[in-house]
Amino acid sequence: MRPLLIAPSILSADFGKLGEEVRAVEAAGADWIHVDVMDGHFVPNLTIGPDVVKALRRHTPKLLDVHLMIAPADPYLQAFANAGADHIIVHAEAGPHLHRSLQAVRALGKKPGVSINPGTPESAIAYVLDLVDLILVMSVNPGFGGQAFIPAAAEKISRLRALAGARPIDIEVDGGITPETAPLVTRAGANVLVAGSAVFKGRKAESYRANIAAIRNAAALARGEAA
Repeated sequence: MRPLLIAPSILSADFGKLGEEVRAVEAAGADWIHVDVMDGHFVPNLTIGPDVVKALRRHTPKLLDVHLMIAPADPYLQAFANAGADHIIVHAEAGPHLHRSLQAVRALGKKPGVSINPGTPESAIAYVLDLVDLILVMSVNPGFGGQAFIPAAAEKISRLRALAGARPIDIEVDGGITPETAPLVTRAGANVLVAGSAVFKGRKAESYRANIAAIRNAAALARGEAA
């Protein structure tokens, strides 16, 4: 099995003290930092751009998992690579040349990821599996934090894990992840759990530690890794 990783989404952090929030979740046990980039076009919200990623890079050595919910994505890949992104994830639905986009990310020296929305079948990415390090399954419709988990995502994850086969691909899931839903997706085959609201609730460093531990323990139990 791929290692179990928790990636807090800064979408739910306090943007007035973003650097402090990133350092707090890092200290609380985060494995990656998930950065949601939204353009108000591909998804109905606006968030951040490369300059914020560059600023975050100075605050943490953790892997920056940058999720581009933008269309087109290709014109901005270089900027996010230069800003310090480690993973650059593009949506299968965001442009006509997914294969080319993933090649471009790899050429920039970054790890390519592909994401699919709830209404997109896993077959949409069957022909790019040899190009990616990561598949991100959206378990809510992208654009807003705090939404409820869509149960059909677990079945999609299971099918994707089978499609990935022996390839060294992480399967990440984003949307409605809590200690209650974490077992569903980890049993299906996801090993990277993105959580925003469930991590940042409480607004205190000690709350973040407890929240991350609760998600991790629930997922580990489902994988047979915890007592």
